[in-house]
Amino acid sequence: MPTFVNPFKKADVSDFEGVYVPLANSQRHHSVVATHEDRKNSLNKDHFDEKKLESPPDPGSNSYSANTIEGLRAEIELDLAASGHDTAYDRKSKVINKAITDIGMGTYQWQLFVLCGFGWLADNMWLQGVALTLPGLTSEFGPSETNVRYTTCALFIGLCLGASFWGVASDVIGRRLAFNATLFLAGIFGLAVGGGNSWVGTCALFACVGVGVGGNVSFDSRQAEAVATVHGIAYKNGKTTWLSVDVLNEIGGLAVVEDKQKLSKKEIVSRNLNKFSTERIAPLFATRKLGLMTILIWFCWTTIGMGYPLFNAFLPQYLANSNTEQPTAASIVYRNYAITSVVGVPGSILAAYTVNVKYIGRKGTIAISTLITGILVFCFTISADPDFQLGFTCLEALFQNIMYGVLYAYTPEVFPAPNRGTGTGIASCLNRIAGLCAPIVAVNAGQANPKAPIYASGGLFLAAFVAMCFFPIETRDKQSL
Repeated sequence: MPTFVNPFKKADVSDFEGVYVPLANSQRHHSVVATHEDRKNSLNKDHFDEKKLESPPDPGSNSYSANTIEGLRAEIELDLAASGHDTAYDRKSKVINKAITDIGMGTYQWQLFVLCGFGWLADNMWLQGVALTLPGLTSEFGPSETNVRYTTCALFIGLCLGASFWGVASDVIGRRLAFNATLFLAGIFGLAVGGGNSWVGTCALFACVGVGVGGNVSFDSRQAEAVATVHGIAYKNGKTTWLSVDVLNEIGGLAVVEDKQKLSKKEIVSRNLNKFSTERIAPLFATRKLGLMTILIWFCWTTIGMGYPLFNAFLPQYLANSNTEQPTAASIVYRNYAITSVVGVPGSILAAYTVNVKYIGRKGTIAISTLITGILVFCFTISADPDFQLGFTCLEALFQNIMYGVLYAYTPEVFPAPNRGTGTGIASCLNRIAGLCAPIVAVNAGQANPKAPIYASGGLFLAAFVAMCFFPIETRDKQSL
């Protein structure tokens, strides 16, 4: 492997020598063969409505071999019968999915896991960072304990701008350069926040941090490039792959000749904006089930987008001012906040297990965790005792992380791939807008009743739970296109 890799060079299959092996000589993953046999048996038992299939596959054929084009085509036919979609895109997506499955989990996936994890870490860390600075900003610059919450509003303005701008910019300047630029901006302005000489100036710096952070979570093709990418994954993992353009064309048909002329920046921006046109949104409501799923998932992203910051973005303030007689000592506040954050970490790990448990799955995990989160938020207001509040904030953080972990993983799975970017993009946009409104609600409601923002947060979580009870799609053990 070369010691230096140009991060801006487009990959080509010729860059990965020794990776390609013919399908006949390849080592197929055992799960692929097992899944094919299971689906063939299911088809024999009339689990699929053959009246809806123009040319249903022959499940009784004994000629199936995982290492032939005919065998691969048989796998794809059964997958398409299960999904109900059959286009050239669907066929080629299935082929690529199987090629990646045959490569298996390896170095590439783990490095991608860590990289994306740091993106989400930065997103969450800065929201917590602003929350921790609110008491200090009040002491240093003088804004009231309610008005200082507008600092969080400044961060969310930056997050909204960043998510909108970098999604388009990544198509103009490339994803790697855009991703690195977002990290650079977040780091530079994050350091500058510490030197802010006024409250307004500090808010402006937090907004700039948001522009960077809001972009790095939004990044997380042509046919030849898709094949080269799979070859690159195999090369990184020290494995081989049978995928080639010829195999894709054999299964999915010849690719349409593409215009080689490079699009102008104006055309790129126009095409990105078109992603949110009615033509792109309409397929999300193509069926009654998908339409209901789309509305409910967007509703959940909106309610949680406001409910989460209403409680968590101002938690240090709630912990410090819960005692009406005298403020809780700063050392106890930050100690309890640190303990709460640590206890919440296992939530994501627990979610990774429960989403694959039979009869629970994604829907059960997210609904139960959201319900418990809402109840615990209300319980926080029962007593002003720091130890009592610590117990409930720890439990709330645990179940809240379960909820958010499933929400982020489940949302892309329920949308069809050609419109997945639109569906998740709108969900993220609604989440950011709701988060932007949360400080405004907290400031105005908090002036009338200090506990009002907490009650509103709990109510929003419970509203999301009700919506989750009506989710019509369970994605456990199902492969997304």
